[in-house]
Amino acid sequence: MPDKEELYDEAIDLYAEEKYDDAIAVYNRALAVDPKFTDAVHGLAMCYQAKGDLDAAIELTKHYIEQEPEDILAFTNLSMFYQKKGMIKEAESAGAEARRLDWKRQLKEAKPQK
Repeated sequence: MPDKEELYDEAIDLYAEEKYDDAIAVYNRALAVDPKFTDAVHGLAMCYQAKGDLDAAIELTKHYIEQEPEDILAFTNLSMFYQKKGMIKEAESAGAEARRLDWKRQLKEAKPQK
């Protein structure tokens, strides 16, 4: 049985070939191995977006953010999905949260370690 990384690599290849339904199936297999596999969640959301299923991309990303509220990429993607759907207020809010989280990360990295 392939591990989650092998499944992820396969899904990326399928996405690159625009075989979105196949990629979705493989991402779901990777998530069955590890439900918190961040890269697979982001890849799955991008597949939904590429298929034009913005509602699925948004719901998946919002659900993921509930579990990982500090994930900058999740908020960035959510902003993009909202923008593509014409939900500008929501897009701006998600984008602002991504920026806030990134600033927080930068400040943490800049602090001298004791």
